[in-house]
Amino acid sequence: MASRKTDESKINGNSRTAHLGARITPEQKNPFIKVAARIVREREAMTLSTHDRQVFVAALLKAPAPGPRLHKAARRYKKQVGK
Repeated sequence: MASRKTDESKINGNSRTAHLGARITPEQKNPFIKVAARIVREREAMTLSTHDRQVFVAALLKAPAPGPRLHKAARRYKKQVGK
């Protein structure tokens, strides 16, 4: 069992490496893969502050459910592209 200090360092980014685990669909994963590939090609790295990293992860893990307007837009898009 991991210690509290180890768990907090993983969450707060106080360790040398960090891992973010989240279950996502392939459709949700594709944009991340494309961005990662671009970053590697351009040899760019983005360093986030601890606060920025926490906000980013919270946004990923606590994303709101799609609302009625988004559902309507998705139906309209699918109708237009024939899906």
